[in-house]
Amino acid sequence: MDRLTGLDASFLYLESPEQLMHVCGLLLVDPATMPDGYEFGRLRDAIGHRVRDVPMFTRKVKRVPLDLDHPIWVEDTHFDIDRHVHRLALPAPGGEEELSELVGHIAGLGLDRARPLWQMWVIEGLASGQVAVLSKIHHASVDGVNGASALSFLCSLEPDAPLLDLLPEIPATARVPGTRELLVRGLAATAGKPLQLARMVRPTVGILTGAARRTLVGTAMAAPLTAPRTSFNGTITGHRSVAFGDLSLDEVKAVKNAVAGATVNDVVLAVSGGALRRYLLDRGELPATSLIAAVPVSVHATSKREGGRNKISSLFTRLGTDIADPLERLQELTEANRNAKEHHHAIPADTLQDWAEFAAPRTFGLAVRTVTAMRLADRGPVIQNLVISNVPGPPVPLYFMGARIDALYPFGPIFHGAGLNITVMSNNGELHVGVIACRESMPKPWELTEDFGKELAALAEAVGVS
Repeated sequence: MDRLTGLDASFLYLESPEQLMHVCGLLLVDPATMPDGYEFGRLRDAIGHRVRDVPMFTRKVKRVPLDLDHPIWVEDTHFDIDRHVHRLALPAPGGEEELSELVGHIAGLGLDRARPLWQMWVIEGLASGQVAVLSKIHHASVDGVNGASALSFLCSLEPDAPLLDLLPEIPATARVPGTRELLVRGLAATAGKPLQLARMVRPTVGILTGAARRTLVGTAMAAPLTAPRTSFNGTITGHRSVAFGDLSLDEVKAVKNAVAGATVNDVVLAVSGGALRRYLLDRGELPATSLIAAVPVSVHATSKREGGRNKISSLFTRLGTDIADPLERLQELTEANRNAKEHHHAIPADTLQDWAEFAAPRTFGLAVRTVTAMRLADRGPVIQNLVISNVPGPPVPLYFMGARIDALYPFGPIFHGAGLNITVMSNNGELHVGVIACRESMPKPWELTEDFGKELAALAEAVGVS
């Protein structure tokens, strides 16, 4: 029996019609490289053949009676590729505006929990001659690392080369437990939770004590609940707006090399902070204090847990939106992020996963409904302003079922109180930036993505990189 971990299951519990917990990836591919040419039916059937025996794509969620324990994964005995791979065409003229509007609409639609939690939308009619492929997969199934692996599983290094096989080992579903067995297991799991909780109290107190000590000496990461309020920090709806853009990875690396101690991630965060500063200044909304971002961190390499799809933690960082000079902002971020990483490393890798085991579907569901109905995110402290992720991608060209991938734009989930997500993914020498927001609070995210290139250029000029 393959039970969801508490962290995996929490993404199911936190979901509502407004707060959707899937992640999306928009591929722009060149169909001219496909050995047999592009034809939707042939592409759909090839994907279906590839994923038919792969648990990540063919399992669905089954609840435990009375929600006494986290759900389990079971095989979908009626798996049908036609329910997962769909075909659409853009209206004329088929440009970025039409594409982003369609992607935003699809991103605002939830996944059917009666089926495996993924979809692909093949979008034709682009003026560029490319074909767009929008993937959607629930966060209960993947984190950033697993999501990249799921994509790579459908790719090759040459148009006619064998497809890659980079998916992590997932045990095949042997049998589906009956209601009585699930009920007994659920009761046993519930009975053992007080003992688990007692075991976690002492190390958690140590973590909090260490954080307090770091705060006193000024080496703690940014504190949540201290972020300033912006127009995208409030109650979200189920509507989404998206935009995307590209940055040169070589230019980012050149800037990184010119600033002592800086990393690529530091540069990405500094560019994001500068772009957000420009966006908020143009709207007359720039807060006097810096915006705070939650930055997901993979702990796959250090986690001691064997099961589970999500192995992530999170650190908080100030983006320097209160600093006008781009070089000064990067230097401040470099130092602050060094402290934040040291603080984060002092926290055991599995702490979030351990505490998530106590997640209760009824409690989480009630909390989300209360936050929505009472619009609690519109007042009170702001936990963080947004989420920013930097996901490593392939350093070489990849071919999606034979079609060369020209761009790959990732879009993560947004939350009540943090209605903006910026995700950056590297791909063959480029950084592809995906921005997704609540449409009511940020109807034109293109105004933000346009500032990324301007900010990187300003930063390159400040450090003397041509």
